[in-house]
Amino acid sequence: MTPAEPLPTANARLPRRLVQLYAGLVTFAFGEALILHAGLGVIPWDVFQQGLVTHWGLTMGTWSIIVGVCVLLLWIPLRQKPGIGTVSNAIVIGAVLDPMLRALPSPESLGWRAAYLVVGILINGVATAAYIGARLGPGPRDGLMTGLVRVTGRSVRFIRTALEVTVVAIGWLLGGNLGVGTILFALSIGPVVHVFLPRLTVPGGSALH
Repeated sequence: MTPAEPLPTANARLPRRLVQLYAGLVTFAFGEALILHAGLGVIPWDVFQQGLVTHWGLTMGTWSIIVGVCVLLLWIPLRQKPGIGTVSNAIVIGAVLDPMLRALPSPESLGWRAAYLVVGILINGVATAAYIGARLGPGPRDGLMTGLVRVTGRSVRFIRTALEVTVVAIGWLLGGNLGVGTILFALSIGPVVHVFLPRLTVPGGSALH
């Protein structure tokens, strides 16, 4: 019998992990742009960012970066350790979002707007599984959640719900687009990620994390 070949290490898989990370982030921005163009309610953090755009100008992509960096700063008192994927998440999605919004046509009929919404949610779910599955660090908002769970001792469900309700409420008060799409996203994104995450998780250690 010949000895079994050793499994590839995390460093050996690093090129694939980096490609998967950045492909996931760019694809997430595409899905996010579809949902924004649908105009039927946006993802929870975008409700907040739309409110910021309404009151202080700039663009959705710019506010995505600003909010991502600010959330990342909140990791410091929580003693969370970011990875390359964390920093990339804060910057890449916002940097790609504005060009995506300019490139995509805005649908006028309700049927096309609904299609944009549903496809955007599905794309976001797969993209989220891809960048999480790369295992190069969680997104800033995910890390804030896990840090608060560790510090407070409360459940993931409670902390995640509290965070998203808070940002949605503030965003809605500032004029963000809270609608059926927001609710549909909140209810469906978890199941979509649950289906694709096992298929897209790269096995091995946690290099660069």
